This record gives sequence, C-alpha cells and structure tokens, in this order.
Amino acid sequence: MQTHDMPIRVDHVGIAVESVEQAEPILFALGCERISIESVEDRFNWAYYRLGDASRLELIEPIAADTFLTDFLDANGPGLHHVTLEVADIDAIIGSLQKNDIRVIDRAEFDTWTEAFVSPRNPTGVLFQLMEYHDDYHEERLSPQELFINESRVG
Repeated sequence: MQTHDMPIRVDHVGIAVESVEQAEPILFALGCERISIESVEDRFNWAYYRLGDASRLELIEPIAADTFLTDFLDANGPGLHHVTLEVADIDAIIGSLQKNDIRVIDRAEFDTWTEAFVSPRNPTGVLFQLMEYHDDYHEERLSPQELFINESRVG
C-alpha cells in the first residue's frame, strides 16, 4: 500500500507559548473554544481548542524549568512547535518515511495511542508528530466528536 492510499489527517497544530493565559485571547478572538487543559507530569500544560468543525489547536506552556519545551522556547521563542497527524497505520507510515530516508524518532506506545515523531531536520523544518489512536482513546479523554472527524477514527 502506498502512503497516499492510507487515511491520514491533520489532528492539531501545537504552539509553544510562555503562558496559556496570555496566549489564548488571540485564539478566542479567532473563534476558538477551549476543549480542555491538562498538566502533564507537572512539567507542562497543554490546552486544546476547537476551531470550526474539526480543526484543533494546542497551546503548550512549561511549568517546570527543565523540559523540552523550555529548551525550545529558549532557542526559538513562542511559535509553531509541531504538527500532529492522525494516521490509521503508524508502522506503514514510518516504513514509507524511512524508505525515503526521512528520520523517524521517539516511537512510543501508550495505553490508548501510539506516537512517533519525524525529525525536524527535514526539508520542511517541521516536527511532525504521528498519532495512531487506539479505539478506546476517547474513553479517558474527550468525546469522539471532539477528537475525530465525523466522530470516528481515521481508518
């Protein structure tokens, strides 16, 4: 199967910020609605916002002094951190990328999703996060209509 035959879509765009509280007014002015905000291991907060029917944006702020996010903000300032793509078959996508000499880093499997990252040392300069959601992902997080296009998983 070629990758263009595999279901894939932009899940969300992650934006690194110093402060969610200071950054979210622009999202509200654009018509976004906050879906959730959560702390991860007391290291950073991420807040999800819905924009229109299925688009989501994510603001990520550090709450600890020594994280990948503080390093990113120190080096780059606020801005685009990553683009997350929901994929139906993460292993097939990784295989296709590797066949094209594109470096995939940090593959990890969790209870409700599997993720991997395309190194930003690629011609786009963008860190792509690949996510394959497991069927029960929404049970611990958001309802399917908040997570998936047409309330169902890609694939």
